[in-house]
Amino acid sequence: MREIKFRVWDKELKEYVDINNTAIDPTNGDVVELGGYELLEVNHFAILEEFTGLKDKNGVDIYENDILKSVGGNTEVVIYIDGRFEPVCWYDEKTYEVIGNIHENADLLEEL
Repeated sequence: MREIKFRVWDKELKEYVDINNTAIDPTNGDVVELGGYELLEVNHFAILEEFTGLKDKNGVDIYENDILKSVGGNTEVVIYIDGRFEPVCWYDEKTYEVIGNIHENADLLEEL
């Protein structure tokens, strides 16, 4: 069974939220600090990105919206579609390397 975990991109602050002290409120989807203070609302300010359960060739966790470089030199973005993560659904741990994400490294998408 794969490990279920997420990371959270704050669209206003333009940075990833430290999720070690946060949780998702199941009643409304808000990302909240464990002490109860509302940090940001998922639907307005945050983007939740799920861990694929896989690591790249360097042992780095692969999440949705990561930008990957394949051994063949192709650049691709990880998306969740039709019940699976693409392009890593046919995965070999030596195939991909995380080189960034769509939020912090949009310049890498120019290669696509």
